[in-house]
Amino acid sequence: MASDPADLTAADYLDTAREMTAANRPYLAHLLAEEAARRTADPATAAGIRAGFPDPTATREETE
Repeated sequence: MASDPADLTAADYLDTAREMTAANRPYLAHLLAEEAARRTADPATAAGIRAGFPDPTATREETE
């Protein structure tokens, strides 16, 4: 990964989002995927990225 955040690509963010998913860090994965989608020019591709990493706080169920 590049050392300057301005040099990071959508693919860099998406790769790291996948790593965070594997590390059971869904919210961080979601944030990274959002940045990947923001850096993606094609709206359909951006929507696919967002669909693959939904906001875990929106789907979380509270337990007592």
